[in-house]
Amino acid sequence: MMRILLTGVVGFVLSGGLGYLLLPVLRALKAGQSIREIGPTWHNYKSGTPMMGGLMFIFAAIICLLMNLPGMTDYTVFYVLILALCYGFVGFLDDFTKVKYKRNLGLTSLQKALLQMAVSAVFLYVMYRSGSMNTHLYVPFFNVSFDLHPIVYIFFAMFVMVGCVNSVNLTDGVDGLSSSVTLPVLVFFTAAAIALGKWDLALLPASLVGGLIAYLFYNWHPAKVFMGDTGSLFLGGIVCALAFALEMPLILILVGFVYICETMSDILQISYFKLTHGKRLFKMAPIHHHFEMCGWKEEKIVLTFAAISAIMCLLAWVGISGLVN
Repeated sequence: MMRILLTGVVGFVLSGGLGYLLLPVLRALKAGQSIREIGPTWHNYKSGTPMMGGLMFIFAAIICLLMNLPGMTDYTVFYVLILALCYGFVGFLDDFTKVKYKRNLGLTSLQKALLQMAVSAVFLYVMYRSGSMNTHLYVPFFNVSFDLHPIVYIFFAMFVMVGCVNSVNLTDGVDGLSSSVTLPVLVFFTAAAIALGKWDLALLPASLVGGLIAYLFYNWHPAKVFMGDTGSLFLGGIVCALAFALEMPLILILVGFVYICETMSDILQISYFKLTHGKRLFKMAPIHHHFEMCGWKEEKIVLTFAAISAIMCLLAWVGISGLVN
């Protein structure tokens, strides 16, 4: 347990220190965020704020794992890290395109979807072939599992992973929101890994708990840096990969409740707009922008959404009690 706690502390120190060094570099490179024309007009003042700040907690997590390497016996955690890094690289390409061409739109939706599907397929195949993951579908609260055919399971898993990663990415629209919502999720996975005796796997989410807390010092409103798609896709990769590595993908419905609400608000808004020929279901989507237009301050949105995420993670813990006890 002490090793897990120390890893979280080191993650905090490294992320904070890397942020201190990284921020002036990003400013010098003029790696600033361009604000979408269809987004809230009051966000225009954020234009030029450095992005790709996610690199600070990404590198902190890598260093933390390498420091723990001599004492490890289970290397499944590196599968999880590599998947997240691949997603983060897709995000980096997107961010780099935005910075290079000074526009908000980077890679096309099709390009990102194909890259994400390819990454998911390779990860799932390697995990399955290595014996680090089975095809049992655990159902929370009922404490039962259903065995699926490997091909069915992999296609199901690809859909869940790509959806999860993009949902986390969609949540990154208000200062401190994505990181604050993800913190209790990572605490949940750290605790679940410990309870299941997978101590080495717990090191990664623990390091990111510390890393994200340090990142919030830079990203809390008014943000000095944004994580960019580099950071948000990396976090999405971590969340979904941990769920599959711990063989409880359905728990994402609970721990990822805020992510799902953000995505569904966007889908419902678009669908309603098309069906009603121009009417809106929300004042703006994703839903965090709706609350902004209702007069909520960014800090209130972040604290409320993070509290909801924490409550859902506690409910998820109850849901897996039959598995961890």
